[in-house]
Amino acid sequence: MAGIYIHIPFCKQKCTYCDFHFSTTYHSYRKEMILSILKEIESRKNELSSVETIYFGGGTPSLLDKDELDSIIQTIQANYTINESLEITLEANPDDISTNKLKEWKKAGINRLSIGLQSFKSFDLEWMNRAHTVEEAGNCISIAQQEGFHNLTVDLIYGLPELTLVEWENHIQKLIDLKVSHISAYCLTIEKQTVLSSWIKKGKIEPAKEEMQSLQFELLVNILQKNGYEQYEISNFCLPDRESKHNSSYWKGTHYIGVGPSAHSYNGKERRWNIANNQLYIKKMKQGEDYFEKETLSSIDQFNELLLTGLRTKYGVSLLKLASFTQISTEFQYKVNEFKEKKWMLEGNNSLYLTQEGKLMADHIASELFIV
Repeated sequence: MAGIYIHIPFCKQKCTYCDFHFSTTYHSYRKEMILSILKEIESRKNELSSVETIYFGGGTPSLLDKDELDSIIQTIQANYTINESLEITLEANPDDISTNKLKEWKKAGINRLSIGLQSFKSFDLEWMNRAHTVEEAGNCISIAQQEGFHNLTVDLIYGLPELTLVEWENHIQKLIDLKVSHISAYCLTIEKQTVLSSWIKKGKIEPAKEEMQSLQFELLVNILQKNGYEQYEISNFCLPDRESKHNSSYWKGTHYIGVGPSAHSYNGKERRWNIANNQLYIKKMKQGEDYFEKETLSSIDQFNELLLTGLRTKYGVSLLKLASFTQISTEFQYKVNEFKEKKWMLEGNNSLYLTQEGKLMADHIASELFIV
């Protein structure tokens, strides 16, 4: 299920918790950036045999106008073999969603929306410096559904400062009541070099305690499961047949290319990443110079990556596939048995899976099983 990720490095304003690559002062070189993205798409047409998913991420791709969006999709269609069941996802902020925009997106071929809602609480939206209001958060979903976007996902963040269990439950229930088919819920991560990190160091804001984060995660899982949502990846839940095809390909180790500044690519043997500098990316694309770095993955690297991604999913990680990279050691099996005894892990069909309790410890478990 090969896919193309398009990184649009534009944002209206900077969220306090975000460490993704973007710029809020892009207007002077906006046209050049789009032309550079188109050039990269054309130059990489021989890297994929066919394309089954296109994902516009960022940044804020919902800032693209109709002509910019059309030019990118049409360039992909002109240079790649396109699968009939092509999934095209656009990340959109609630404040960018309007009836006119939705009609434009649908006409361009967008058939899946990823709405960065994050919270239904005014306090949260304010300190996070989100551009939308609580009212827009609720209305945008209904408007999108009215325009025929029923395959949509909504992002929520838990573990926020001062977020109570009751408030978190209300956030989840609102999405259920709105019949949202896919929900991605992430625990707030305090990244270095962000405004949030600075505030916490200065005591301006107090982060949620780990115990509260765990309680909110467990509440999330229980409520969604009772309402027919499947947890097919630790942070992703969906109604039947509404998995993200694009993101599932990442977790399964499928080949994909990433286009635009800071975008990553993977071909099964190598990972490469574009420079995270807008002006330099444009300059190097113009001059035909290398605009990326790359590394060849060793068998041990591939073993560890398969563990890290596979254990996060309902599909688990295949012991046979792990063994194809390197011999499974006695120490590895000893640790697996230890995790099984703690009821953090299950083994079946020659694969390893995490239990619900184990999912709370996913990164720790994977790191303990890594070959170093």
